[in-house]
Amino acid sequence: MDYHRIAQQIIGMEKADLELRSVLAQSGQLSEGYHKAVERLHNEHAQTLEGIIDTIGYPTIGKVGPAASEAAWLIIQHAIGQPDFMRKCLKLLEQTVQEKQADPKNLAYLTDRIAVLEGSPQLYGTQFDWDESGELRPNRFDDLDQVNRRRASIGLNSLEEQTAVMARRARNENEYPPSDLKKRNREMDEWRKSVGWISS
Repeated sequence: MDYHRIAQQIIGMEKADLELRSVLAQSGQLSEGYHKAVERLHNEHAQTLEGIIDTIGYPTIGKVGPAASEAAWLIIQHAIGQPDFMRKCLKLLEQTVQEKQADPKNLAYLTDRIAVLEGSPQLYGTQFDWDESGELRPNRFDDLDQVNRRRASIGLNSLEEQTAVMARRARNENEYPPSDLKKRNREMDEWRKSVGWISS
């Protein structure tokens, strides 16, 4: 198995993902909803990565190196139009983290991403969105003390500190609240129903 070639392929997908995000951020198009070009790219990458995983298993640090393993996680994290694939990868990542072949922080982010898409509270508070006052805040989470304990256990800063970090990053990357938050949220709920994250 040519793991080096596979690693380069995964890293190439990550680069394409980040380049498209950068272009849309610069033009102020990231906040209005799930951009069609981004959705297409995410779905293509998910399909390609699923084929790789079916061939080699989860792209662990031992198989493809730390850079490509991290890139694979990013592709999975962005595959929000593919609920079954994301849930399958969550189980594989849980096992991979137990084997110390992936970063536990990545597992925290994927766990929270799936919870938010399903409409459940986060465990680690890693996922953020705009609130009605135009501030970037964590999506719903269960209990602040518990969240901060879980975050500390895997080397993450407190949720309060991360909220300040995310606000600075949004400003630096030209991200702003959607022009019509209620409309954006309605459209996202319809989209989540259409791909199978929620039923009603």
